[in-house]
Order: sequence, then C-alpha cells, then structure tokens
Amino acid sequence: MRWRRAISRKTAWRVVVVWGLISTLFVPSVLFASHAADHRFTVEGFVCGKDGRPGANVEVLVKDTRITVGQTVTTDGDGYYKVTLHLHNDNVGDPLLVEVGGEQKNYKIQFDPNDLETERKLRVDFGSGCERDLGPPQWLLYGLGIAAVAIVGWIGLKISRKRMREEQRRKKGQGKRQK
Repeated sequence: MRWRRAISRKTAWRVVVVWGLISTLFVPSVLFASHAADHRFTVEGFVCGKDGRPGANVEVLVKDTRITVGQTVTTDGDGYYKVTLHLHNDNVGDPLLVEVGGEQKNYKIQFDPNDLETERKLRVDFGSGCERDLGPPQWLLYGLGIAAVAIVGWIGLKISRKRMREEQRRKKGQGKRQK
C-alpha cells in the first residue's frame, strides 16, 4: 500500500511557521534580556492587601539608590511583579529600594560575583497572604496540557481511521466471496 500525504508540503511549512511565530510570543522575557545573566539582577514578588487579596495594577518601584538605576512596573491580576535591572559585579552591596504605595523596603544587593551562571535575584513581597510558590507560568502548563491532548487526539484519530479502512476492506472481501 502506498503512503499518501494528508497535507501538502506547502501547508505543512505554513503550519510550522505559524506555530514558530506563536511560540516566540510566549517565550519568557528573560531570554530576550539585552544583557548576560552575570549582568542581570531580578527583583520579583507579590503585592497583597491587608485582607490577603492580590493587589492588581499596583505600581512597584525598584531602584539601586547608589547609581540611581531603577524601574517602575505594574502588578498583574495575581499581584505579581518582576523587574530586571542591569547591574555589574561592582554593584554588590549597593542599597536597593523597593517601594509600593508609600511602603518602602530597603535591601543590599547581594550575589556571588564569581558565579556567572546562577540567576541573580531577590524576592520581595508586600502585604500578608502573598506567600506563593513561583512555579512555572500558568500559560506554560495550559499550553503543555493542550498540546498533549491534541497529540493524543491526533494519534487516536489515525488509529480509528486505520481500523475503519481495515473494516471496510474486510467487508468488501466478504461481499466478493458471497457472490
């Protein structure tokens, strides 16, 4: 039996290109950072109210006060924020200010200047009830789940089509014998 292509090569390439473009939209922003890991310092955390509910659309200021390098970001719907600063090894020990709605927290920038591989980061939460695990992003988990369901469905469809064809051939063969 000859194998027939279900779709043309042109269509297959279009699908690959479209999926490639879509996947680049969802790649973590760390991969697009304009500086190497040994120059990147990330401050992330959650902002919650006194009742423990996430603070959505709250401005967070993160600033190295010695060199006045900083950034203001807005929290997402879960109260999560993430700031990536471009810092060098000589910034170890610099004072770091993290401010949310008038509440300030002061830290010293700490990392091992000799470790060029480990991500340099600090977690700073505001409010109570914000203690959450920063596991993989939800879109990644949903995307993997959808991909798994699609693959299993595609395999199931192929198997059922094969069985239907075999059943039709068997019925045709039985009909010829009865004549």
